[in-house]
Amino acid sequence: MHNFRLLIVAFTSLLCVTDGCGRRRDLGALPKVIVLGVDGMDPAFVERHWDALPNLRALRDSGYFGRLRTTNPPQSPVAWSTFITGLDPDQHGIYDFVHRDPTTLSLFSSMSKTEDPKLVLPLGPYLLPLSSPRVFIPRDGTPFWRTLTEHGIPAIVQHMPVNYPPEAAGRGLSGMGTPDLLGTLGTFTFFTDDPIELARSVPGGRIVKAQISNGRATFAIEGPPNPLRKDHAVAAVAMTLDVDPVNNVARITFGDQAVLIHQGEWSGWLTANFTLIPHISSVHGMVRVFAKQLHPGLEIYLSPINFDPIAPAMPISSPAHWAAEIESDLGPYSTLGIPEDTSALRQEVLTLPEFREQARLVFAEEAKLLSYSLRQFKGGFMFFYFSSVDQNSHILWNKHEGELLKVYREVDDCIGAMRHEQPNAKLMIISDHGFTTFERAVHLNAWLSQRGFLRASVTPAADAGLEAVDWKSTDAYAVGLNGLYINLKGRERLGTVDPGKAKALLASLRDQLLAWRDPGNGRAVIETVTPTAPSSANRNAAPDLEVGYAAGYRASWQTALGQIPANLIEDNNDAWIGDHCVDPDVVPGVLFSSERIQPSSPRLQDVTAAVLKRFGIPPPVGYHGDVF
Repeated sequence: MHNFRLLIVAFTSLLCVTDGCGRRRDLGALPKVIVLGVDGMDPAFVERHWDALPNLRALRDSGYFGRLRTTNPPQSPVAWSTFITGLDPDQHGIYDFVHRDPTTLSLFSSMSKTEDPKLVLPLGPYLLPLSSPRVFIPRDGTPFWRTLTEHGIPAIVQHMPVNYPPEAAGRGLSGMGTPDLLGTLGTFTFFTDDPIELARSVPGGRIVKAQISNGRATFAIEGPPNPLRKDHAVAAVAMTLDVDPVNNVARITFGDQAVLIHQGEWSGWLTANFTLIPHISSVHGMVRVFAKQLHPGLEIYLSPINFDPIAPAMPISSPAHWAAEIESDLGPYSTLGIPEDTSALRQEVLTLPEFREQARLVFAEEAKLLSYSLRQFKGGFMFFYFSSVDQNSHILWNKHEGELLKVYREVDDCIGAMRHEQPNAKLMIISDHGFTTFERAVHLNAWLSQRGFLRASVTPAADAGLEAVDWKSTDAYAVGLNGLYINLKGRERLGTVDPGKAKALLASLRDQLLAWRDPGNGRAVIETVTPTAPSSANRNAAPDLEVGYAAGYRASWQTALGQIPANLIEDNNDAWIGDHCVDPDVVPGVLFSSERIQPSSPRLQDVTAAVLKRFGIPPPVGYHGDVF
């Protein structure tokens, strides 16, 4: 699927990306509007800690603070797509992190899709593209900052989620959904000479056995499959580590770079150039190295391979040169959509203190980027996104309150600096959802199997997925973190449910799901079951039911991938202990405003309409609500 992702680099000169401000206005006559998106900021957490968050408290006292209604389901790609377009999920068509193709039953990320070149020319061992590959976001609706720029209003949009490839309007960097150089959402590598460790792939990464001889170890850093070769051989570069025989220090040699690193230390960004055709074509990436252990054994963590902002293999900014301009001012920075490596913590490659240090490095880059963006902002609109609260909340929620408060305080400090830098700007702070505990993992497909709605062709097991479903005897299945689908004739490739019987089936599923009780404690597993009402364009993408789990429960990781474990519910023993993919009423977001406003039960799409209103522009077509 990703074989030709990197070919886009050959066609960047054909892309038409401009500043987007067709009818420029006098900046002095324009209002200044800033929206700070703090993913996962929870209103109840803020209320418990007003004394430690003086800048948020000041906003509350002089302006407005309240709960912001999130989307159903309350997932980041869904919620931010609603903010981007001003539309609900049934209109914009993003329903989950994971979507399925009903004709092939293959799974894909909702945040972007890739279509390979339709024309290629075989030439010896190579495949030369004669047409351009295409990367696009499978979302309907118009990003609101495109509307702003069409009205002559400058816009800076930094790290907006679900904006990869970035909208060709205004200036900004892509955010959540931006892949690494492998085409994944982040794949780390862990090198170790531990004799009992096994080389293997793990969720979010890979474990590689290392050999050290006379103090030297040489690692093959695997990059992307080469899209220009018929065999798609993996492109790789070598990294050499020379370990001091006595001291806990080593020299890393990587291409023409040589740096010293101490045990327990993180390197800066190192560039990696992967050759596709010798002397003709290569792609550029960046990595960070963590020397977890140098003595007595060797343990080296390598970050996911980020795009190099100087020469990104894929479009990551608008205009295309914006990413390089930022790098020339700030130095190298992460370009991965979700840069905090929770996967390495969950796989016990990083300890909690090591993960927190990695997350602090990410936040330091975000804070520098915010300062840069504020200096660039002269008028019009600006959006800036923080990932830190969300990613740390997944790991710290309800168990490490003090550590999580440190993250909130860092964001609060940035808000203070922002108000000092731009005192006359109208500021809104929003989050896409809040948080709750994740105590019990629910295997929804196992429940469907036990109730006779789904039949597997093999004995249910943790790794049995949609390929193991007996579709001729299956009426319903689950994919993603909240979606439930019926096996509808005319839509699904092997549909069994007659459209005339779909309504009764959905009612039966709803009643039985709401009646489900956890046998371990008698609690309700599911709070809400909501039918979707998709537009005609989104009928094939939409799940039939959105399952709103009770606080403490969430769909299992296996359910998200359509798998069918044997058990119904299990304790969550993962390091990922906080979540929000539940009943949306359990996890509202926040809305702060520097203006005194009186919104009535505000929603994310109301914020979108409010931004447009500040510039005298009507709400998006399809928007329904009260603009504050």
